[in-house]
Amino acid sequence: MLEDYLDVWERIDTGQFTSTVGRVPRVRIAQGLETALWVCDTNTVTLLPSAVDASDCVVIPAGESSKAWTQVEMVLTEAVRRGLDRNSTIVAFGGGVVCDLAAFAASVYLRGLRVVLIPTSLLAMVDAAVGGKTGINFLGYKNMVGTFHTAAEVRICEDYLLSLSDPEYYSGLAEAIKAAVLGDEDLMISFEKEVPRIRDRDLEILTDICRRSVRVKADVVRDDYREHGTRAFLNFGHTFAHALETVAGLGSWTHGAAVAWGMARAVGLGERIGLTPPEHANRMRAILDAYSYRTGDAGVDVDALIRAMSQDKKRLEGTVRFVLSRGVGDTVVVPVETAQLRDELLYAGTK
Repeated sequence: MLEDYLDVWERIDTGQFTSTVGRVPRVRIAQGLETALWVCDTNTVTLLPSAVDASDCVVIPAGESSKAWTQVEMVLTEAVRRGLDRNSTIVAFGGGVVCDLAAFAASVYLRGLRVVLIPTSLLAMVDAAVGGKTGINFLGYKNMVGTFHTAAEVRICEDYLLSLSDPEYYSGLAEAIKAAVLGDEDLMISFEKEVPRIRDRDLEILTDICRRSVRVKADVVRDDYREHGTRAFLNFGHTFAHALETVAGLGSWTHGAAVAWGMARAVGLGERIGLTPPEHANRMRAILDAYSYRTGDAGVDVDALIRAMSQDKKRLEGTVRFVLSRGVGDTVVVPVETAQLRDELLYAGTK
C-alpha cells in the first residue's frame, strides 16, 4: 500500500486524476519504481538511490537551458527504445527543470504515461512538483510550451536539501515565502521569527515549510486545476520574474531569486495603485531583506522588461494582468496601466 512508505500530506483530486503528495524516507525513495524510466540531471545523478542504475537513466545537462525540445527528445527516444507502454512509469529525480521536463515528456508520450516526481530541490518540493503543470521554455520565453499532467505521486525527502548550493536553496525559499503570502499566516510568522534556523537549513523547520507550502498550493489547485481563475494567484511575483529571466537571459538569475525580486515589485506596484496596504508591503520587504534577496536594481532595461511582460500567459485581450496582494490570503489579479508599471520599474532602480 502507498501508506506503507509514504507519509501522505495531501491528495489532490482533479476530477480526472488523483495526485498523492507526501514524505518518504530516503532509504525507500525508489520503492516500487526500480523498473521505471528515470530522468535526472548531471547534478542529481550522483544522488540516485542504490536501487537505480545510473547507466539506465536519461541524464540531461543541469540548468535552465535543458528545458528545451532537445532534452524532451532524449526522454522520448529512450521511451521508444525501451518499448514503454501505457502501463509504464517515468520518474523525475531532480529539481524544477527535471520535474517540468520529464512530466512534459510523459504527458505527450502515448498521450500520457504515469509519472512520479521525486523533487530534490526546495523549489521543486514546495512548488514545481505539485499541481500538474509541465513545461519547457521556447524562443527565450519561460514555460511557453506545456501541458497539464498530474503526477501520480510526489515523493518528498528533505534530506536532499542539505546537498543544495546556497543559490538553489534560497531560490526555493522564495517560492515558500510566496506560498505563505497566499494563505498561511503561521508560515509568514515562521519566516519572520525563525530566520537563523531557516538559514541554517534546520530539517525540522524545513519539513514544516514544505508541508505548509504544499498545503497552500494543493488548496489552490483543487479549486482551479486548469487556471481559469484563482490558480493565477500562484503567479504572485512571477509576471515580473519571468520577464526578468527572459531579458537577463534564462539561467542568469535563479528562478526563485527572480520571484523574490518580482514579489518586491508586486507589493510596490500594489502600493502605487492604492491596493496593497503599506504595512503589508513593508512586512514583505522585511522578510525578503532577512534572507538577503536582491530587490532593487536588476540591471536590465525597463522597456525590454515591459516588452517581455506583453508575452505573459495571464494577458487577456492584449492587456497584461498582475497578481497583487492586499494581505496574507487576500490576492487579486488586476490590469495595470503601462505608465504605472514603468514608474514602479524605474523606482526599483532598473535602467
